[in-house]
Order: sequence, then C-alpha cells, then structure tokens
Amino acid sequence: MPANSPTQLRGRRVTLTQLAASDWPAWSEVRIRNEDWLRPWEPMRPEHQLDPARDRETFAARCIARDRERQLGLAAGFGLFVGTALAGEINLNNIVRGAHQSASVGYWIDSAKAGNRYVPEAVVVIACFAFEQLRLHRIEICIVPRNRNSRRVMEVLGLREEGIAERFLEIAGTWEDHVRYGMTAEEWFARREELAAAWLS
Repeated sequence: MPANSPTQLRGRRVTLTQLAASDWPAWSEVRIRNEDWLRPWEPMRPEHQLDPARDRETFAARCIARDRERQLGLAAGFGLFVGTALAGEINLNNIVRGAHQSASVGYWIDSAKAGNRYVPEAVVVIACFAFEQLRLHRIEICIVPRNRNSRRVMEVLGLREEGIAERFLEIAGTWEDHVRYGMTAEEWFARREELAAAWLS
C-alpha cells in the first residue's frame, strides 16, 4: 500500500478516517464509557502497557504506529465517524501480499450507536477499499461464536461462513474459538452493484 493511500473513505452515512493524536479526547471518552461493553470481546492489555484511553501519549504513539503500518502496507486503521461523532473503529489487519493477497477485518462500535447498521456499512466501505484500491484477493472476519451482535453484521451482509477456528485468539484472557467469515474478490465484484446500492454513496 503506497504512502499516499486514502486516509478517508465514505459510505452513505459513515466516514472512515485515519485517527490522529487530536482525536484522543473523543476516542478516550467513547472507550472509557464502553469498557464493559467491549471488554468481553477484546484481548487483555498487558499489565505493563499503559491504557491509551487514559494516557494521551500512549494514544499518540498508537496513531504513529498505525500510520507507519499503513505506509508499509501492513494494515489500514480507521476511526468510524457518524457525522462528526466518533462511533468506533474498523481496521484492515495483517495485510499479506505475495500468493496470499489477504487481510483480516476487525471493528468495534459505541454501544450508543449500535443497532443502526453503521458497522455493516463500514464493512462494505472497507471491503470496497480492500478489493478495488488495495487489490487484495480475500478478506476475513473472525468472531467469537456467542457474540451475537457481531455475527448479526455478517448475517445482514450475507458474508460466507467458513467454519470454526478452534482456540483462535486470546480474548479477555481466554483462548476463544472463532467463527470465520470470508469474502473473495470474485464474490465482491459479483455482488458489488447490490452492496453499493444498499450501503455506499
């Protein structure tokens, strides 16, 4: 991914924007307010690592690291905005080139904004970016089976379920199974008109 890759992507209602140090007050407020909502679905933070929601410099370092990953073509992280309000994040992680040409997608949303189908829209926006600008061949989204809210996003979009990856990721201190969902470039282009009509500007 070249260094001049877009840092802002738009859907019908959401805007995905690369986060900067200046976003810390809004990001911190949303993350702290949603701690109980998000904790069951995220990896534990190492004890020695400062919490970016409570430490501005740690958040700034996080932004610098993510920008570096973007410039190196390793990942692409975005804040999910509804209007001017930060509502969550969505990321293309672990971008692999060569014969693989793939990435994984991760996301979270403010509980106050959940249920409005902002996340499905953001997934379509980032899929369009992945397939049409980065020219990836495959994206996958892996979800803890009991996370009904996140699995509902996949159902709304009709993404293909590929099976269970056992003890796939450490989540909240436990090695959790994950349901794997995938989409290839062939599937994206076969469905592009339908998905764009429903979710893109």
